[in-house]
Amino acid sequence: MPSQPSRSETRPEGDRIAKLLARAGVASRREIERMIAEGRVAVDGKVLDTPATILASLRGVTVDGNPVAAAEATRLFAFNKPTGLITAERDPAGRPTIYTALRNALPKGTPRLMPIGRLDMNTEGLLLLTNDGGLKRTLELPASGVPRTYRARAFGVVTQSQLEDLMDGVEIEGVRYGSINANLERSSGRNLWVEMTITEGKNREVRRVLEYLGLQVNRLIRVGYGPFNLGDLPRGQAVELTGKPVAHFLSEMTGTPIPRGGVKKAEKVVVAAPAKAPPPARLPARKGPSARPAPRKDESAEPGAPRRGAKAAPAPRTPRPPRAPDRETRETLTNAPRGADRKGAVKPATPRSGPGARKRPKPTRGLTPPRAPKT
Repeated sequence: MPSQPSRSETRPEGDRIAKLLARAGVASRREIERMIAEGRVAVDGKVLDTPATILASLRGVTVDGNPVAAAEATRLFAFNKPTGLITAERDPAGRPTIYTALRNALPKGTPRLMPIGRLDMNTEGLLLLTNDGGLKRTLELPASGVPRTYRARAFGVVTQSQLEDLMDGVEIEGVRYGSINANLERSSGRNLWVEMTITEGKNREVRRVLEYLGLQVNRLIRVGYGPFNLGDLPRGQAVELTGKPVAHFLSEMTGTPIPRGGVKKAEKVVVAAPAKAPPPARLPARKGPSARPAPRKDESAEPGAPRRGAKAAPAPRTPRPPRAPDRETRETLTNAPRGADRKGAVKPATPRSGPGARKRPKPTRGLTPPRAPKT
């Protein structure tokens, strides 16, 4: 009896069109399947009606009538997401999204990027971005077991033993959450910090587990995703992840060959802040009457010269000349005899000694007035 061909022999070579378009950075697989259902994707002019289409390349594929370019090299970016932003391309309610901040955070010429996973509007921290839809899906799948580390500030009381019980998983309102590695970092009264590492990344998983333990979360920061740590990346800034450890990670996740010569696999990759811009050049010296005169080189050597930067001493005030008398007063004083006042009357001279001399009154301090005679 002739042997039947194996399943691998009957399967055509290539990948599903949704995977190819996701690798090209058009959109995620789920969005591409929705675009195919809407009749927006065509191959050689024929509109597709099913995502189960196997292609070897994107030659002849169009989206909304526009040809799709070949997939670029996989690139990975790290973004320190602040609170108040939606992790989506657009929001029907008109709220700001991460792309609002990425317009200024990313350099010009950056390809279209997709977020790997999501962060709630009130959650901040590390958000990975890539132009490869296949890498995005691989890192998001719970089956990949990629760890995500969070630091939560909460209000309430919890013990380390309660947090260690989360290693066995927990079921909350019919939803089963897998193993969680949680540690109590520090506490001050009823305020505490908890570090949690999860591998599934279900919707609002960290908040729901902590609320299940009776804690009220008031701040949540994602500090790690896979081998990448947030490091000192400023809030609202983005930087491209490069280097040999990143190349090894991408080749392992996407299945692409490792660069020639091989690379070392790193335990952790700390995201560094982008390089600072060079200091602005000094403005040229002003010319013209408004320019300041340049100080002489031997100015400090001159005796009595003021120090550089010292304030000049104020100029001495010129005394105001005495007011000249009017004409009538001037004539009166000129013709008056010696010892006369301004009106021309001669003051009698008072002798300094003798019987007519002026006597100074004696001090009366401490003297008792004379008593009146008795009658």
